[in-house]
Amino acid sequence: MKSNFNLIPIVIYLFTILGCNTKLENEPLNILWLVAEDLSPDYLSVYGDSTVPTPNIDKLASQGVIYDYAFSTSGVCAPSRATLATGVYANSFGAQNMRTMWAEPNARRSGIIDYEAVPPPNVKMVSDIIRENGYYATNNSKTDYQFEMSVMAWDESSNDAHWKNRPDSNTPFFSIFNFNQTHEGNFFSNWDDEEFLVPENAKIDIPPYLPQNNIGERDLKKVYTRIVKLDEWIGKKIKELEDEGLLENTIVFFYSDHGGPLPRQKRLLYDSGLKVPLVIRFPNGERAGKRDSRLVSFVDFPQTVLSLAGIKPPLFMQGQAFEGKYKSNIERKYIHGHADRFDESVDMIRAVRSKKFKYFKNFNPEKPYYLPLAFRERLPSMQELLRMRDAGELDKYQSLWFRKSKPEEELFDTENDPHELNNIANDPKYAEILVEMRQECVDWMNTIDDKGLIKERDLIESFYPNRKARQTESPIIEISEKDVSLTKVTEGSRLGYKFSSEKLPSKGWNHYNNPIDLKPNDTLEIIAHRIGYKSVLTKIYNGEKISVEYPLSRIEIQDIRYSANRPKLPPME
Repeated sequence: MKSNFNLIPIVIYLFTILGCNTKLENEPLNILWLVAEDLSPDYLSVYGDSTVPTPNIDKLASQGVIYDYAFSTSGVCAPSRATLATGVYANSFGAQNMRTMWAEPNARRSGIIDYEAVPPPNVKMVSDIIRENGYYATNNSKTDYQFEMSVMAWDESSNDAHWKNRPDSNTPFFSIFNFNQTHEGNFFSNWDDEEFLVPENAKIDIPPYLPQNNIGERDLKKVYTRIVKLDEWIGKKIKELEDEGLLENTIVFFYSDHGGPLPRQKRLLYDSGLKVPLVIRFPNGERAGKRDSRLVSFVDFPQTVLSLAGIKPPLFMQGQAFEGKYKSNIERKYIHGHADRFDESVDMIRAVRSKKFKYFKNFNPEKPYYLPLAFRERLPSMQELLRMRDAGELDKYQSLWFRKSKPEEELFDTENDPHELNNIANDPKYAEILVEMRQECVDWMNTIDDKGLIKERDLIESFYPNRKARQTESPIIEISEKDVSLTKVTEGSRLGYKFSSEKLPSKGWNHYNNPIDLKPNDTLEIIAHRIGYKSVLTKIYNGEKISVEYPLSRIEIQDIRYSANRPKLPPME
């Protein structure tokens, strides 16, 4: 008999390199999103700025892939989040205005009520899809999607949501953690309230559109200070994975929801508002330390997550997977962006960007570049720019943002003009580029059926006839001696269920796929919900329907809480 002794070293070697916690090729990997807010890549060492140390982000990048051309679809959070949640451009289904909920008082006075956008009936949230395919999905804890999110979206969505809460440690997870330390709102307080974590000898490069004085410098120092705190948080989350032996079973994304927090960054379609950091760490050193120069858009993220999970992305999604099993074979030539209403300020701008050029279509050229925004005007550097404007102290670069009108089209060479200060749309040398990108903008808007061309009040009326949210209809319920079968009535609705006695760490609804076995002396709860609609809850006890309830929507709860202090809406026309 032939001895197998010589095979032992090979077996030992394979065990060593795979590790006992590493999943096999066909096993699903966990997916973790670590999301910063209001952060441009320009201030991170992995993108060339070494002003402050970021050892944890640097380590993640050294073990992963750095994407040099990643972009949000909007320069502000909620419309961007609408796209990240669905894989559909926010301006494709009426979620482009910031915001649909918590409407600013001046917006309400003009007739803009709180509302939820209503996606087409075939649209599902990516977390809903991945849950349906066996993942445990958690969100900690942003839910401002511009629509009433699917009740099936998450197992947990709260400040306490965590992959650790999944009932079975072998269940793969998709988890999102949002870090708000770099958010614009943290820059309103007095400078002296926080110790700067910036080396004393650090040279602060102030972008030319910001005040070139101690006020601009102090706001930048606060940005860097907050980045240091972000880095600490990233390190803690990675350590949690390591401590649980999950790091090599998990694909880790690090990105921000859009560009920086300062004036002429957030909300705008310049790279300062759209360009984001993106690092993805794959297990076992795959492509460690590599840089990826492909154009990547937020609209691609949901498809990519599903692709990495081995799930075929649905056809309603408008992006393309850039990693995983269903990775697209065609590289992007362009990314697209939109800017519409921000609180009380209304405009409409569309952007197309290639690797080198950025094109703007200004639909309201008669409006100035800078539009007053109460929230933004709490920033010290914004207050200083306004003071300088009124005092006639703005230089030629700072003045650009305060021009009283805009051309219908703008074109920028982002390689040679990274701050997008020199409009070359009228330069004959770039005439062919201008025509090409103009057509791309038209084609994109037509393809996605851009809802920015519809007046917001008309859009609201289509969602909320007579200012009332549509109601999901109760499903058809068939009760036998042993089980309950459900048939949805409202197109696009999702059906879920749970028993009152269930004491699971998971707070999410079970997806309905097959008849539900009845439990004696236990109440079966059934929910039906279409995104953007009100839900309906039915309860069954001992084979009998005992109640049908219509839970309050987010907007109804908000109206009850705040209606006394809100301005009255004008009458409907």
